[in-house]
Amino acid sequence: MTRTQNDTGGRGLSFAGGMWSFGRIIDRYATDGYGPEVSTLRTIEIAAETGELTGLDLNYPFDPDVSVDDVRKALDAHGLKAVNITPVIYDRGFRNGAFTGPDAATRHRAIDLGHEAVEVAHTLGARYVKFWPGQDGYDYPFQVDYPTLYRHAVEGIGDIARTHPRVTFAIEYKLKEPRNRLFWSTAAASLLAVEQMGADNVGLVVDFGHSLLAKENPAQALSLAHSMGRLVDIELDDNYREWDDDLTAGSLHLVETLEFLHVVRTPGLAGTAQARPLPVPGGPPRRRPRVRRRAARPGRASGAPAPRRTAGSPGTPRRDGRSTHRTHRAARRVSHDVIQHDWVR
Repeated sequence: MTRTQNDTGGRGLSFAGGMWSFGRIIDRYATDGYGPEVSTLRTIEIAAETGELTGLDLNYPFDPDVSVDDVRKALDAHGLKAVNITPVIYDRGFRNGAFTGPDAATRHRAIDLGHEAVEVAHTLGARYVKFWPGQDGYDYPFQVDYPTLYRHAVEGIGDIARTHPRVTFAIEYKLKEPRNRLFWSTAAASLLAVEQMGADNVGLVVDFGHSLLAKENPAQALSLAHSMGRLVDIELDDNYREWDDDLTAGSLHLVETLEFLHVVRTPGLAGTAQARPLPVPGGPPRRRPRVRRRAARPGRASGAPAPRRTAGSPGTPRRDGRSTHRTHRAARRVSHDVIQHDWVR
């Protein structure tokens, strides 16, 4: 959620979405995809056709015949901005690992792609570069040497970040998939690694669904990243806590989603919100789920937690039908208030 100034000087809302959600969806069953291939430039057109978006999370590299300047012109033509650049370090070329690849040539290629993403972000005016090291992990016991894996994961991103101290970088953590165990797996483990990295310009993307998958309390994970000055972005979706289903935000864990958004309102918290529901099989619909986002450089801020109510204290709900009805009405009010609140200070 971001505050913007519209033409009349009032407050408006800006929305953005992930480029991938407008493209072709492929899994191990429908290996030919659930729809036709969608080119980079066509993706931008589809995003603009929603009439609700102001920016995109762009995967890089683009199509072979599409230049960065072509993308810039397409974004300008459709009134969209590049919010962040996400280098593709998780495809077949990095199937054995990107920053943690077993051979030095692969690791260097991942680092080079990170440097390229910085240049693309600069050209397109993106606010940050995001890493999702989905192949950096392992599948079996005795498969990897953990100290070596740790060193390569931290040093790879750290080297890029220290080379570009004025650029903000974000790591999107996830417990598993495609590897059965990823290095950047939980909020706590990722924050520890980032702190040991020693780069002030690296933070986290807290994906609500990834946090559920890691058996975390998403609101607590968000608060932790914020308290350490490492929160760059947030993403909203939902799942059954067993897989990264990317279902519509609030469809399963409504109360947890409301708490997550409540923490977003913490004074001094600067972050973003992105919706990530997967398109249904058959191709992406024209009108995509709305997204609110604002990228911010990781910065330290403090905020006192709300007083905790105990049983018998004022406001404790009664266990009867009227209390349940009041709780549902209160949840709707909180949801509306959270969505309307200007939470970027």
